[in-house]
Amino acid sequence: MARAPLLQLSDISLTFGGDPVFDGVSLTVQPGDRVALVGRNGSGKSTLMKVMAGLVEPDAGARTLAPGTSTGYMEQDPRMDGYPTLRDFAASGLEPGEDWRVDAAAEGLKLDLSRSPDTASGGERRRAALAKLLAEAPELMLLDEPTNHLDIEAVEWLEAELKGSKTAFVLISHDRTFLRALTGQTLWIDRGEVRRQERGFERFEEWRDKTWEEEDQQRHKLDRKIKAEARWAVEGISARRKRNMGRVRALQDLRAERSGQIRRQGAAAFDFADGPTSGKKVIVAEGLAKTYDGKPVVRDLSLTVQRGDRIAFVGPNGVGKTTLIRMLLGEVAPDAGRVQHGTNLAPAVFDQARAVLDPDLSLWDTLTGEPGMRVSGKADQVMVRGEPRHVMGYLKDFLFTEEQARGPVRALSGGEKARLLLAKLMARESNLLVLDEPTNDLDLETLDLLQEVLDGYDGTVLLVSHDRDFLDRVATTTVAMEGGGRAVVYAGGWSDYRAQRGEGAAAPAKGEPKAPARPAAEAAPKPGPAPGGPAKPAGRGLSYAERHRLEELPALIDRLGAEIGKLEAAMADPQMYAREPVKFAKASEALAARQQALAAAEEEWLALEEKAEAG
Repeated sequence: MARAPLLQLSDISLTFGGDPVFDGVSLTVQPGDRVALVGRNGSGKSTLMKVMAGLVEPDAGARTLAPGTSTGYMEQDPRMDGYPTLRDFAASGLEPGEDWRVDAAAEGLKLDLSRSPDTASGGERRRAALAKLLAEAPELMLLDEPTNHLDIEAVEWLEAELKGSKTAFVLISHDRTFLRALTGQTLWIDRGEVRRQERGFERFEEWRDKTWEEEDQQRHKLDRKIKAEARWAVEGISARRKRNMGRVRALQDLRAERSGQIRRQGAAAFDFADGPTSGKKVIVAEGLAKTYDGKPVVRDLSLTVQRGDRIAFVGPNGVGKTTLIRMLLGEVAPDAGRVQHGTNLAPAVFDQARAVLDPDLSLWDTLTGEPGMRVSGKADQVMVRGEPRHVMGYLKDFLFTEEQARGPVRALSGGEKARLLLAKLMARESNLLVLDEPTNDLDLETLDLLQEVLDGYDGTVLLVSHDRDFLDRVATTTVAMEGGGRAVVYAGGWSDYRAQRGEGAAAPAKGEPKAPARPAAEAAPKPGPAPGGPAKPAGRGLSYAERHRLEELPALIDRLGAEIGKLEAAMADPQMYAREPVKFAKASEALAARQQALAAAEEEWLALEEKAEAG
């Protein structure tokens, strides 16, 4: 006998005074469902979850909760007015004697429950809300970005808790690894429509790309039909005395259908401008030691950062990752040891606290008031990679509207603030990028784009992130800060680090010896490759990042080949140069760039194939 759904939304419509956010949305959550709720930033994921929680009343439609079903909602900005401590908030609503549940959750989430909500950080308040929800253990949990502000250890603890739970949940997250591990169904919000697939996030991107491909094919067929009917309207009607008005009206209907289709939101125009070439050795640290409040951050750390390295710093919150990076940049003096910088360094820093963004300034003034971007005497232009740009045109590259450009920074979502900070960074020339938690609040498509941009960046990258998938895609070297001042250097990204420690899916079989960890103090002297050198432990062949790149390259080569074919076909028109000289020049430049990119991609594929065979 089929069980009744825990939650049902029927024909939900919702507007906020303008265009509809949702129109005619219906969905169900069954007992045992583990649902990934995905979509672009601004698509309405959090709004839909609030409708599910009963916190937002729709304009039309019905929300039905099964009798006796308990639900819990973890919001991104929990209110804690009137609670003396985080413990008082997290334990509110629990039966007497159930406080141990809060303590257990707080231990896994690394949360000090004695803190006052007034002095707690935003991350601590969110963890208190998550601890409260886990302690209550409702039959249906609604989780909005639960992994934000959690370190990897806490994310893995939460992953294990949810995996072992029998409760149903709907989960919003941009952490691919987290979503893949936990979800069995997917709700996808796309332009106000909610689609459902009875598969977890593992198959989402394949489903999304196929849906968009079919949509593009249908649009192309409709465009061809409109062109054919329009040609008949011009040529066919004039040849007849009596017009076929039914066919004319059908053409009007086709045009109305085409204009009514909602186009997909484009991707942000990300590009980091390469500055002057730095020296081959970017940073050389020798014997660094640092202690804060009696707790060692690092002890006897030696590390050489080479030009082109992508070095990730991982470890628990509070272990000192940001402090170590500031030491490497020369902003914090070590207690012992020394840091030497190479020549021509031009750093650009992405701060996880977004401290450089004034919440009271408009987006427009945020860019035009920046000393390194200001164009003298031009209040509406900014310098972008050495060239003046109109500020609105540049903001549109990052998907901001004119209304947002005139509004204050405080009105932006977390993902929009991250995009604005990236816009500031990408306007500057640099050869050393420092990215401290850049992935927080970014949607999946923007994360993909950021990864692609970093792949093509000629400079050096120092990265702090708790997104395991992003680390695997970007990092060539991982510095693991394990507490007590101990730091260990591993080749590759997160999965490679875990495998070398004998953990995770790539761990050695039982009885085989684990790969020994190498103390950071031994990283700079030989033996062992430099962080920017070939990251290949004996017998391991390709690193995770290289394997991922090898899988991507055939599609890239095919795409470049198709683009080259289209450009060559367009330029084959003998009249194109005389008729449209500017377009011809741009097509020539694009053709040369793609031919160069294709040659480089083919060479990279061949090198990786040879390396894979040798391994």
